Amino acid sequence: LTEGKSASTPIDTEKPLLKDPDGENVDVHTYRSMIGYLMYLTSSRPDIMFAVCACARFQVTPKASHLHAVKRIFRYLKGKPHFGLWFPKDSPFDLVAYLNSDYAGASLDRKSTTRGC
Repeated sequence: LTEGKSASTPIDTEKPLLKDPDGENVDVHTYRSMIGYLMYLTSSRPDIMFAVCACARFQVTPKASHLHAVKRIFRYLKGKPHFGLWFPKDSPFDLVAYLNSDYAGASLDRKSTTRGC
């Protein structure tokens, strides 16, 4: 990942993440560890939150296609190392949040999806 090309977006919009029953199995512990690191980063990097949560749905039986999607998030982070939330202590803190929810909108399992910014 350190030598590879960075990605312009955290998730591929052309290829949705789907169950891949015929795909090659990957190490569950490695996959979950990578998801854990990314979940920690979402507190200061909300730009990756949707992609990380989409990949986290496949932690039980991750396949090579899912691992590729997780690695894309890391490549995206490599290209934008200084992008994130920063709250200086002497500035006023007025938090405004926007939220959008989609009930039964996930094409894979018809679960609701929530996005925020």
